[in-house]
Amino acid sequence: MPSSKQQSAYKFATRHFIALAKPYWVSDDKARGWLLLLSILAMNLAIVWVNVRLNYWNNDFFNALQAKNYKVFKHLLLVFTGYAFGYIVLAVYSQYLLQMLQIRWRRWVTEVFMRDWLGGGTHYRIALLRGGADNPDQRIADDVRGFVNGSLSLFFGFISSLVTLLSFLSVLWMLSGAFTLAGWRIPGYMVWVALVYAGAGSYFAHKVGKPLIRLNFDQQRYEADFRYGLARTREHNEGIALYRGEPRELEAHDRRFANVWTNWWGIMKRQKLFTWYSSFYGQLAIIFPFLVAAPRYFSGQIKLGGLTQTTGAFGQVQGALSWFINAYGDIVDWRATVERLHTFVASMEQQRAGVKAPADDGAVDAIELGELRLDTPAGRVLLQCTGQRIERGQHTLLVGASGLGKSTLLRWLAGIWPYAGGSGAHRPRGTTLFLPQKPYLPMGTLREVLCYPLAADRFDDARLRDALAQVQLGALAEVLDDTDNWMQRLSPGEQQRLGFARALLAAPDWLFLDEASSALDASLEAQMYELVLRELPHTTLVSVAHRAGVARFHRRILVLQADADGGAAALGEGNAQPLQAA
Repeated sequence: MPSSKQQSAYKFATRHFIALAKPYWVSDDKARGWLLLLSILAMNLAIVWVNVRLNYWNNDFFNALQAKNYKVFKHLLLVFTGYAFGYIVLAVYSQYLLQMLQIRWRRWVTEVFMRDWLGGGTHYRIALLRGGADNPDQRIADDVRGFVNGSLSLFFGFISSLVTLLSFLSVLWMLSGAFTLAGWRIPGYMVWVALVYAGAGSYFAHKVGKPLIRLNFDQQRYEADFRYGLARTREHNEGIALYRGEPRELEAHDRRFANVWTNWWGIMKRQKLFTWYSSFYGQLAIIFPFLVAAPRYFSGQIKLGGLTQTTGAFGQVQGALSWFINAYGDIVDWRATVERLHTFVASMEQQRAGVKAPADDGAVDAIELGELRLDTPAGRVLLQCTGQRIERGQHTLLVGASGLGKSTLLRWLAGIWPYAGGSGAHRPRGTTLFLPQKPYLPMGTLREVLCYPLAADRFDDARLRDALAQVQLGALAEVLDDTDNWMQRLSPGEQQRLGFARALLAAPDWLFLDEASSALDASLEAQMYELVLRELPHTTLVSVAHRAGVARFHRRILVLQADADGGAAALGEGNAQPLQAA
């Protein structure tokens, strides 16, 4: 019997599976999903029926061979042709419909996961959680596929084995006859032998293979970590080359691959032990029914056809009872996938259930900071506001030493920083656009990159060329439809100017700039600010900067000053002087 700890693990795994699977089967796609599921199930049942009929055919066929009855032999060959054709049709279309169901279910789950992950900044906040889900890309791309395919494969495999067991038990019971052992008459003895044989085999299979569950879970994580590290090296290859950091990168990759290597050796050793066991069990299962049925055949109680039918029925019963052994490797992989998806969902739910930023979004046509308090993810108070208010049209500059919370305040204004408290804080009414120090340039054409996050078809070519010319990137107008790795092709300064072009296109009510011109020289930086003020007269600027020259483009300066005792920074009114010190 499984221990209480094992029973608890099974219960949690079942609960997690239901929580992950149920939404699709009650979704707007449920009608097609259930229709496909039931159709595949019906075909699998029909395949079992064909196998039962072939078991009886087997008896007649070998008896005809033993009796050298050529007429019956020819007739049975025609019967077999019919069964074989029906089996092939059922097998082909059950597989076809299964793949159709797999992709429909996977598409639905993938879309839900992507919306939950990308919705409301969850993808950003989940990365702030300690012990949160690692490698969300791998969980959405690989684990969802493994969950859907594994769930359906195991479900239909189990149902098919169950129906096979029920169908052939009666056949085997009738064919077994009785066996006398130590004066005891045992009816249907081969049924009991099959039950004992498969039951003992399943028990020891679980004992031998149980460690594979954790090993496979860890392997997926280590593989994802290694792949993610390689992707980061590819994305930041220029910085690595400038630093001559290749030895450090190689060291880090070796360290991550060492986890893959070590854990894989653990899987190999345990899998070898399990393969020894399962191979011995499988090979013995070939000859075992003949050994059990041979006494009745040699005593003349059954003919050759009866022997082959009996061993065939025994093989079907034993195979159905051995489903757990045969599917154990798939179960191990599937369970690890379920747990990875569960932790991913739990991490997203955890960040949504966390402390909410105290804001009434869009309630007023101004920024009201009230008694807003910003914390670090570890719970330390980072910044304390004291009733500041930024009116519409009041261009404001945030200054102060690094690490006091300027960028964090902008993150809160963007609605993505969850670690906040206090009262009386309001985000402004109207459209907003945030320009970070390092603009994000997605994969795609330059047209799509320039218009991001808006759709590229919102602007005609003339408007896009004009925006590029205004930020002194007119040469790029000829490659609007080129696809490239723009984050590598464009210099940091060009990327920041592209960000200003986005602002011209979007024309937001509020424009937040977080060191958005730090890669530009002072003259070009001034030109970008003058351009925004001239072209976007109805846009309010809120900037974070360290250069004194930026101050003249703002009407107000708010200063973040560190507490003398090393506590939370305070926000107060100031002038341009702090820029000189910063």
